[in-house]
Amino acid sequence: MLDNDSTELKQKPSFASSLFKWTGEFSNQETEKAPSMSVFILIWISQVLSMVGSRMTSFALSIWLYQHTNSATQFTLLILSTTLPTIVISPIAGVVVDRFPRRWIMIISDFCSGLCTLTIAWLFMNNHLEVWTLCLISAFNSSFSAFQALAYSSATTLLVPKEQLGRASSMTQIRLAVAEILSPVVATILLVSVQIPGVVLIDLSTLCFALLCLLVVNFREVKTKEPETKEAGLFSSFWQELSFGWHYFIERPGLIGLVVFVAITNFLIGGAEALTTPLVLSFASTEALGTISSIASSGMLVSSFIISIWGGPKRQMNLIFISMFFLGIFYILAGLRPNPILFTISDFFIFFMVPIVNGAIQVIYQKKVAPEVQGKVFAFRIAVTQGFLPLSFLLAGPLADRLFEPFMQADGPAANTIGEIIGIGHGRGIGLMFVIMGLFSILFTFICYFYPHLRLVEEELPDTIVDS
Repeated sequence: MLDNDSTELKQKPSFASSLFKWTGEFSNQETEKAPSMSVFILIWISQVLSMVGSRMTSFALSIWLYQHTNSATQFTLLILSTTLPTIVISPIAGVVVDRFPRRWIMIISDFCSGLCTLTIAWLFMNNHLEVWTLCLISAFNSSFSAFQALAYSSATTLLVPKEQLGRASSMTQIRLAVAEILSPVVATILLVSVQIPGVVLIDLSTLCFALLCLLVVNFREVKTKEPETKEAGLFSSFWQELSFGWHYFIERPGLIGLVVFVAITNFLIGGAEALTTPLVLSFASTEALGTISSIASSGMLVSSFIISIWGGPKRQMNLIFISMFFLGIFYILAGLRPNPILFTISDFFIFFMVPIVNGAIQVIYQKKVAPEVQGKVFAFRIAVTQGFLPLSFLLAGPLADRLFEPFMQADGPAANTIGEIIGIGHGRGIGLMFVIMGLFSILFTFICYFYPHLRLVEEELPDTIVDS
């Protein structure tokens, strides 16, 4: 079924050749090729479509869950079931990605994700879909996605020439932006006309196209290394590889500084993601919320396109520090006043900055980490940087409800002080949280700037890939 020497492709080479002729890389053999942007573009297109389909299904199911239960707690449980497995499974996925061909890891992961989607569709159509089954299957799907994402990220270094890594990284951010913008809109329209089964069918169609692209294009792979401690046994060898990421970062102060910088920043501003909807609804209607979300999300697309055309600067850390400073500024502005226009502009530039920061960070890792160990190293990075987000999500709600909202009411202790600046009443406590998050983010950025190993990480560490 997932055979590299497909009989159908051998009997009908003209179809596959014509479909992928423009890549110039069509082959059924795993040969060592020079990096080619054309192959990456083809895979990128298929992954954009697949991600839009997946996000549409997730959005449709989240609406079904909330309408079915009317419970914010169970809605949060679904979010955690898709977040926590990625954090937990990433270190294991990193070892697997470095041991086996990354193309086949992507193929198998996509195939398993498709099975999860089919299972949900079958349960829904037979009226057997429950909250616990949805969360369980979502957790499995999230685990498979962790393998796929790591394999895709690690393979980019092999597929793309060194001088094009900035452009490739921005294209990955475009993929996320397109999915973020299109999925809710399209899913909402489809839910009215074809309902959840129709959304799932479209999702599976995009997945099949992504699988076809991965099956037929030539995919440059890195030669895998045998474990060094073969005589120590399978378990000890696996454990050694599992802990490899930790030791790799500890030996490189600049990279561990970058991980800590991103992790703490995620914790400081991560709660804002969970509180954006309550904040907007405190001064705008649900219809306005949809408009604001669409306009703000388009900021990701704009900045990603700019970087993809420009290619990015030679020194990524300067771009990261400047972008993080302005990210904090726009968080402050977003919470400053209950004004839809001010919030929309601020949120647009928040989304504008995110792909710039993420893309620059990704370029540094892809240049400084050897391709044969990127799976393990990237996995450790994801586990640490994303591990702070669930904690931030869990703390944000109680802090808003029990501390900051009462603090900013008309009879609250801050009504005649801070309230004179940012206003009082419903939602102003969350607004104050946005301001504080932004201030702490700016302060932490300045602190990190004066850590020389982080600021000079691009000079201190040699590139692990050569110019093409």
